Amino acid sequence: MTDAIADSVWGWLRDPEHVLEGLLVRNSDERAVGLLHFRSCPRPLSGRDMGFADDMFVLPEARGSGAADALFDRLGSIAAERDWPVVRWVTQYYNERGRGLYDRYTSGPSDFIMYQWDLRPRGSGIYRFAAVDRPAWPAICASTQPTA
Repeated sequence: MTDAIADSVWGWLRDPEHVLEGLLVRNSDERAVGLLHFRSCPRPLSGRDMGFADDMFVLPEARGSGAADALFDRLGSIAAERDWPVVRWVTQYYNERGRGLYDRYTSGPSDFIMYQWDLRPRGSGIYRFAAVDRPAWPAICASTQPTA
C-alpha cells in the first residue's frame, strides 16, 4: 500500500459522509492489534441494505488472542443495530487460518464466485472505457420509468 492510498483510506474513514467505516481492536496495553473496514451496501433483490466487510487484519502476534473475535462481535452488533440481514466478505481461497475463523461465524463459504474486471490498461493507471452503441437501451430504460 502506498502513502497515497493510505491517505485516501484515512480520509474516507474520517469523513462522516463516506460509506467506509472501520473498527480497531486493542490489546491490554492499548496497542492496536487488528482492524476491520466495513460498509453498508444495497442488496437490490431484497430491497434492503446489507453489510460488506472489505478488509480485516490482525497482527500475527495477536492471532489466536480473541482479537478477530472481538472485531466480528462488534461488527455483528453493528449489523443488528442497522438491521442488515447479512454481512458478506471475500477472502483468498488459500487463507486457511482466516477461513477457519470465518467458518465459525458462518455455515462455510457461499455458493457465489467473485469476479473482478480490471478496466485499467496494464501499467497506465488510466481507466479505459469503450464506447458501445446500444440503441435498444433508451427504449428499455424508458419503459422502466414511472409514468406521470
